[in-house]
Amino acid sequence: MDGLPRRRLALTLLTVAAVFAAGTIGFRLTLNEPWHAAFYRTVVTATLTGLDSTPRGMDAELITIFLVIAGVTIFGYLVAQLVNEVARNIASGAWRDRRRRKMIDALNDHFIICGYGRVGRRAAEELASARMPYVVLDFNPDALAAARERDVLFVQGDGSDDDDLAAAGIDRARGLIASADSDAQNVYITLSARQRRADLTIVARASDSEAERKLRLAGADRVVQPYTSAGVEMAKFALRPEVAAFLELVSAHGGPDMRFEELELTEASPAVGRTIRDLRIRRETGALVVALRTADGAFDTTPSPDVRLSPGDVVIAMGTPIELLALEELLSPQQAVAH
Repeated sequence: MDGLPRRRLALTLLTVAAVFAAGTIGFRLTLNEPWHAAFYRTVVTATLTGLDSTPRGMDAELITIFLVIAGVTIFGYLVAQLVNEVARNIASGAWRDRRRRKMIDALNDHFIICGYGRVGRRAAEELASARMPYVVLDFNPDALAAARERDVLFVQGDGSDDDDLAAAGIDRARGLIASADSDAQNVYITLSARQRRADLTIVARASDSEAERKLRLAGADRVVQPYTSAGVEMAKFALRPEVAAFLELVSAHGGPDMRFEELELTEASPAVGRTIRDLRIRRETGALVVALRTADGAFDTTPSPDVRLSPGDVVIAMGTPIELLALEELLSPQQAVAH
């Protein structure tokens, strides 16, 4: 009844009240019964529970027939509405599932979060703040309930299963985050994902250094130990509070207007063959180049303004979203690697 539209429910209740009132008045006038007895006879007759006694006279019999027919009609209508509401809810759920499936199939260059616990939800928040599309892959009922509540795309399944990874769009994904609560499960997820995609960026969660070693052997590009990282951050704040405060300010956590970006240079980039000084990056874009990873994988954390850029180099810069967008247009208008 709660799912019925309010107008239909109100009209039905008014009809029932009108039938009861008409029956009570009719029995009162034809049988000369007390009001309570007439009402009782009406309720018993209209609700199809039986007749209190055989009515005397044609008028009372006609009223009884009317009440029986009205009762059958009203309660038949209510049952039909209930059945229709249940069917509608089932169909609506199926429609939502199909809609979610189509949205996942349309994703490209997205992330897959395997494990939507505390760590996975925090990673999802960071991706959402960076406006990066992602899909949650989990089989835990609590995790799936949280995904539904937050209205995020999800696939019910296991991150170590090839079919479930395919359903989450691993062949089109940019990266995968293995954030299950179990180290063993994260290892299986990493193995399955790496076997499927050799070029996929995989970030995994580990509880200790031994698990980190196994995850790297399984193919994880980066491994994060949440408890160890928390301890390191606490020590940084205690030892160098001003430095730590500055780093927090320019990170996405403390300063949403200040972000880091990495941009890879391609052969077609107009910046190839030129130096940072020639490009006048700071003056033209406002962004600050903080590091440079060369094509051979080496990192230069203090790049000289006279360093010449080559294809495959990755420029790591800091700035506001507008400044970073200007830098992206200056260096590599057609490709931004990651946020």
